[in-house]
Amino acid sequence: MLNLARGFAERGYKVDLVLAKAEGPYLSQVPDNIRVIDLKSRRVLYSLPGLIRYLRQERPEALLSALDHANIVALWAKKLSQVPTRVVVSVHSTLSKASTNATSIRARLIPLWVRVFYPGVDAVVAVSKGVAEDLIRLTNLRREKVHVIYNPVITPELFAKADEPLDHPWFDPSEPPVVLSVGRLTPAKDYSTLIRAFALVRKEIPARLMILGEGEERPKLEALIKELRLEQDVALPGFVNNPYKYMRHATVFVLSSRWEGFGNVLVEAMALGTPVVSTDCPSGPSEILDGGKHGKLVPVGDPNLMAKAILETLEDRKKDLSKINLTLFSLEYVMNEYAKILISE
Repeated sequence: MLNLARGFAERGYKVDLVLAKAEGPYLSQVPDNIRVIDLKSRRVLYSLPGLIRYLRQERPEALLSALDHANIVALWAKKLSQVPTRVVVSVHSTLSKASTNATSIRARLIPLWVRVFYPGVDAVVAVSKGVAEDLIRLTNLRREKVHVIYNPVITPELFAKADEPLDHPWFDPSEPPVVLSVGRLTPAKDYSTLIRAFALVRKEIPARLMILGEGEERPKLEALIKELRLEQDVALPGFVNNPYKYMRHATVFVLSSRWEGFGNVLVEAMALGTPVVSTDCPSGPSEILDGGKHGKLVPVGDPNLMAKAILETLEDRKKDLSKINLTLFSLEYVMNEYAKILISE
């Protein structure tokens, strides 16, 4: 969303970033030509009155929202404010998987809310074909309302950040290869399987595993690392502002998720020339990797096959990723696709 906002602002559009609460690690990256509207709400649901006021005062031509609970609030605000603003909601996860595995009642009810309220939307953007098909099947939305637009992952900033110096001893050319993963430490990312797979890799060759990100599964993962006696070879540094310099210098990138909406990190790693291994989870990785042509796909939750794929990728480091066409994931292309939906002719 930040990439999109920045891209539209650079094209000369007036862009407001309307937040339930202005906080988080990406806030410092919002450029000066984007106005941040802080609704100062403790929860997204409580931002409804503020969003109604915003729509009535500013009467924007279009409102783009992301994440299912925020999408519902956006649709309520449009109806209650009675403004002509065009509302487009974007869906970033495989809804059936996310709701089935949700721990809160609110999250489990999202499919019901979506079925009731999404039919009133002007358009829906799904970030992968798998997400779109899952959404249509779950909600009976009219297919013509659902547009598949991949995330705008490839930007000039990606390459600029990847070129920044990386001061970490593990990435010295004389050190063993580094297997990298990036994402929140949550059940959906299934880092337990990745750590178990790495333990098998470590029995075959010297290597190291680094997982960048923070989340509620940290204690569980640290206990597993200790149980497998991998403390010297596995690192969990937490959230980092610039994961791209790590991606550029990693030997192989692995996505171990049980489910995804898209899989930004796969595209980022590929764009930076790093070979990838991914679970064939719903939805996104198979589309990004063209069914396994651009990187190895393995079953979800299988450490043995994941280890085999990692070892094979480490052995075949000369694979040329530069000829893969990643245009569909570029900011310029994606902005043009969003503009067709957001901006009235």
